[in-house]
Amino acid sequence: MKLKTGDKVVVIAGKDKGKEGKILHVDRKNNRVIVEGVNMISKHTKPSMQNQQGGIVKKEGSIHASNVMYLHNGKATRLGAMIKDGKKVRVAKKTGEVID
Repeated sequence: MKLKTGDKVVVIAGKDKGKEGKILHVDRKNNRVIVEGVNMISKHTKPSMQNQQGGIVKKEGSIHASNVMYLHNGKATRLGAMIKDGKKVRVAKKTGEVID
């Protein structure tokens, strides 16, 4: 998986298709990502010492990594990899620019 935490992505499939956001967490084992403001779920919580009130909490759910695309200069693009100066770097397939 070529996506990293902090990348800007756009959702390309599912109920949130077209939404953009920043990746908050990457689960490489299950090939899933959590994107800010996408796939919101309601979690019912019991009152506890940290959360005196309890109730329903809205939070982001994970989505499969194949359902998001990296945003480069406002356009969705696939990512590739190449060796530059002895280091492996990510490359935007549309423009050929080095990302990091």
